[in-house]
Amino acid sequence: MSLRQNALVLAVLTALIAIIGAWSDVPQLAGLWRFPLALLLLGLAYERWMTNRAQPQFDLFSDARALLGRPTFVRIAMRHRLARSIPVELIADPPEGIEASRDVLSSEIPPGEGGVVDVRIVARRLGEHVWPAVRARFAGPLGLAWWPRRMQSEFKLQVAPDLLRDERRRVGLLGVGPTARSMLGAGAEVLQLRDYRPGDPQHWIDWKATARIGRLISRDYSEDQHLDIVIAIDAGRASGLRSGELDRLGHFVNLAARFAEHAIAQDDRVGLVIFSDRPLVAIPPLRGLACVLRIRGALEVAKVDASESNPLNAALRVRTLVRHRSLVVLLTDLDDATVAGQLASAARLLLPKHLPLIAGLSSPESERLAYSPARTWLGPYEALAAQEYCARLARNVLALRALGAPALLAPPDQLEKAVFQTYAEFRSHRRV
Repeated sequence: MSLRQNALVLAVLTALIAIIGAWSDVPQLAGLWRFPLALLLLGLAYERWMTNRAQPQFDLFSDARALLGRPTFVRIAMRHRLARSIPVELIADPPEGIEASRDVLSSEIPPGEGGVVDVRIVARRLGEHVWPAVRARFAGPLGLAWWPRRMQSEFKLQVAPDLLRDERRRVGLLGVGPTARSMLGAGAEVLQLRDYRPGDPQHWIDWKATARIGRLISRDYSEDQHLDIVIAIDAGRASGLRSGELDRLGHFVNLAARFAEHAIAQDDRVGLVIFSDRPLVAIPPLRGLACVLRIRGALEVAKVDASESNPLNAALRVRTLVRHRSLVVLLTDLDDATVAGQLASAARLLLPKHLPLIAGLSSPESERLAYSPARTWLGPYEALAAQEYCARLARNVLALRALGAPALLAPPDQLEKAVFQTYAEFRSHRRV
C-alpha cells in the first residue's frame, strides 16, 4: 500500500492537531487528533474492502504470433465487478528474451466489459515465453491509497522466425512453379529476341529477323532451374553473442526462414541443418509450402548450444542429405580462430561437388572503434584490438575464397541482402 494525496492531507492534519493539543492549555484539544486519525484508518479499511470486493482480473493475449526482432503488441484486458471505474497503474514486466517498456502505464478500468492496455514488445529470443505476473496497483474510491497486487496470467507468447518483408515473394501468395530465366545456352524454347551482343554464339543469331530488320538479332532461350539448397546454421556457443538488436543465432534464423521462403518461391528444393559440435537438426531438401512450414517449425525451437561449433561435422551431414551438386548456405561465426580451420576443412570437403556459400556477421561497433579517436588512456589499446579483430575477419574470408568457396561478411542489417544477391547471381550464371 502507498498513500495518496487525501491520506497525506489527513496525516498532516492529525500531526498538526496533535502538536497544537500538546502545546495548548485547553485540555479538550489534547485528544482531538484522534478524530482525523480514526477517519483515515476507517477510510483505508473501507478502500481495502472495496478493492477486495472488486476482484480485478487481467487477461493477456496477442492478436498474432510474435516474430523475432519485429515489434508487436501484447494486450492486457482488465475487468472488475464494481459498478464504477477504477484507476489503475501497472508495469508489464516481460519474460527474459522479450523487450518492453518499463514505464508505468496509467489507465482506468470502466465497469462492465472493462478496458484494454496495449504494451509494445520486441521479441529477441525464439521459443515459448511464459509471461510473469503483472505488477499493478489500484486506486481506492476515497483517494486515500494505492492497493498493490500481482496479477497472475497463464499467457504464453510464442516467438517464430521473421517472414519475408516483400509480400510479393511470399510462398502461398504467388503460384509456385518452374521459373523461366534467360540462360547462357540453348534451352527448351525461345524466350525473346534482342539485339546482338558481342560474344553471342553464332547459333543464337536469328537470321530471318536479322534479314527483316537489317541488323543482327539474337535469341534468348528459356530454361527451367530447380536447385537443391541446404541451409546450415551454426548454433554453437558463439552464436549466443549479441550482434545489434539480436544475438547471432537470431539473425541466422531470421535469414534462413526468409531465404527458404524466397528459394521455395523459385521452385527450388530447400533443406536445413542446425549444428553445434554435432548436427542437431537435419531436414533433406524438399519443395513447396510444406517444406517452408517444416523448416520454420525447426527454426522456431532452435536454441544456442553450450558446446563449441564444428562445421566439419555439419559438412559431413550435408553430404549425406544431398547426392548431387547443391548450394550449401553456411551461416556461421567467422571470427573464431578455432572454427576457422574447421571451416576451411568443411569447404574442402564440400568442394568441388557442391557450392558452399559461407556467410558471417561483421561488427559495426568494432569497425567504428578501430578508427575512432582515443578519449582515455585505454583508447589506443582498444582501437588496436578492434583493428586486429577486423583484420582477422578479413583474413578468414580471403582464406575461404582462396579455396574456391564464396564467402561474404556483412553487418546484421545487410547480411540478408548480400546473401539474396549472391543467390541471384548464382542462378543467373548457373553456378549450381
